[in-house]
Formats: sequence, structure tokens, C-alpha cells
Amino acid sequence: MRAARLIKMVLLLQARASMTAAELANELEVSERTVTRDAQALSEAGVPVYAERGRAGGYRLVGGYRTRLTGLGRSEAEALFLSGVPGALREMGLEDAASAARLKVSAALMPSLSDASRAAAQRFHLDAPGWFTEPRTPELLPAVADAVWDDRRLVARYRRGDSDVERELEPYGLVLKAGVWYLCARVAGRDSFRVYRIDRFTAAEAGAERFVREKDFDLPAFWAERAEQFARSILRAEVVVRLSADGVRRLPYAVDPAAAREALDAAGGPDTDGGWVTVTLPVESEEVAHSQLAGLGPDVEVLAPESLRARFTDDALRLAALYRRP
Repeated sequence: MRAARLIKMVLLLQARASMTAAELANELEVSERTVTRDAQALSEAGVPVYAERGRAGGYRLVGGYRTRLTGLGRSEAEALFLSGVPGALREMGLEDAASAARLKVSAALMPSLSDASRAAAQRFHLDAPGWFTEPRTPELLPAVADAVWDDRRLVARYRRGDSDVERELEPYGLVLKAGVWYLCARVAGRDSFRVYRIDRFTAAEAGAERFVREKDFDLPAFWAERAEQFARSILRAEVVVRLSADGVRRLPYAVDPAAAREALDAAGGPDTDGGWVTVTLPVESEEVAHSQLAGLGPDVEVLAPESLRARFTDDALRLAALYRRP
């Protein structure tokens, strides 16, 4: 543990001209007294760490000293490619590996490029969860992530309906979608891949046995295909509506965008009664359609089914009564 800290201290001083004891203590998560002892240990080991006294003082490396301890480990190299998503790294337990990788890259760069990592971080940041949601990190995510990185079989138990199901999985990849973590995996001994929500896992333990990963498995392509299949699979009902020009424009923002575009493409032209357009729209259910289409207000008229039209009629009567009050 101390050896890793000493290496990190050298890399920090190599990447920056000078650092105070307080700055080093904060980066290394130790006390300033420990920083002093570590600096002395490095000096005794032949690393030219120099301490400058006074208010503007600090620690620095003498004579442009450059360490060769910059080789990236596998976990550090993998984490480096995810360094633009600090929240996801933290949730998967890779934050320390990414920090070490960034330090090693910074130490290997020419002095004129030493601020490259900071410049990139100030120009791009990914905030995955949607607005007005409180994302929760699944407790078992780090264990699942370890199995994914090491290609180790994973024994997982997850909720399905009112019961728990246990499976031995070959975990191929993780996906973070709108603040929710998913595992793309294959049940051991089977050919097909499935998607699991990690927050529904009640237990997950990686075994010692590794699986042989299919070389042609493409995680982004697999996820895109499954996401499209899922979106279409939940649209099991249909409604018929009339839309004003504003309703046509706003429909893709109220319901599934792909379903809205297909319905509008298949619709005929505007009618002669105010230029409204009649469309047959696939929806998840009558209840969901009611909540989604209500956002269009007077720019939508439900024609069928009659039960949904009755809901909107009731809404209109209640609104009219509410706004007639003095």
C-alpha cells in the first residue's frame, strides 16, 4: 500500500511543478505528517524530492527528474478509456485505477502537454441520468463489474415476479441507460444473450472459472438491437387520434419517438376541418396513453377506443368545472 502511494507521489510531482504538503495530503488521502515522511523516504531511496520552506514553499523534483514508472496496468488502461464518465467509474469501483492511469499518462507527456487531461475534462462531461430522477447505484454493481472485466462466470440470483431465480451467467458487458445499470450476459451452456437489470439482483458472486468470450460479440450493436426490440414489444395497444398542426409537431415528445414518426408517416394528409391529421398510434396501454396524450392538451382528440375517449371527456368536464369557479 505504501509503495503504491510513494509511486503516486512521484508521479504527482512529476506532472506538476510544485505541490504543497496540504495538496499532496489531499491527493494521497493521508496526513501532512505522512507526506513529510514519504518525501524523506523517497529522498533516501535516491528520488530527488526537494522541500522548499515558507508560505510559497512545497515539494518538487530537482533537475527535471523523470521516473520510468509509467507503464499502465490492465485495469488502469481499461479505466483510462472510461475517464470521461467519472460517475460510472466510481459506481463500478474503478475510480482509483482511472486516477492512477491519468497520472501515469500525465507523467509520460511532454511538459508542454501536461495540462491536456485537465483541458479535456473541462470540455466534456457525461451526466447519464435523466432530469428529475435520483439515481441509485446497485450494491452488487462492483462485484458484477469485476466479473465483466475478468471474463469470470457469475452466479447471480435475481427477482422475477414473486420469486428469485438463480443462474450461472457469462457476463459480457455493462450498459448505463438513463441512470439504470444493465448486464448483457449469456446463461452458461446456452447460445442466446439476455439483458438483466442489476438493481434486481439479490446476490452476485464471481467464481474462479473464466469463460471464452465470443470474438464477434459487439456490445453497442447488441444493445441497440435489444433496445429497439424492447421499445416495440411494450407497444401492445393502439389508439386513433386527431392532431392539430401543433399536436403533430409535439407528438414525438409525448410518446415513443419512433412509434410517433411511423404513425405520422403512415397517416393521410390533413383533413378539411381545420387541417387536423388522423393517426393510428401504437401505445403501451390505455393508461399510459392517457397520461402521455394528456400533455398535448387541446391539440389532440381521441377517437378510439371509446373507453379512452371517455377518460378525456371526463378530464375536459372536470377542467371546465374547475375553471368556471369565481
